[in-house]
Amino acid sequence: MIKVFKTNIDSPDHADLVKNSLLMKFPGFRIDFDLEDSDRILRVEGGYFRAEEISGCLKEHGFTCVDLPIDLSFDI
Repeated sequence: MIKVFKTNIDSPDHADLVKNSLLMKFPGFRIDFDLEDSDRILRVEGGYFRAEEISGCLKEHGFTCVDLPIDLSFDI
């Protein structure tokens, strides 16, 4: 399962804090941030999880996120 989120995380230190917290809850998942993107993207890849679990973890640290839909129907 892969989900992409828009966040309000604005620094690498905050991203590391949230990433480590998420990895404690979801060991073995792949979690990446793209803070250079205007949406400050968080990408979570792993087994089954709910978007609410991810947003709840961010909220615990004072941040927010919005689950972005992934459109796989485009042609490359």
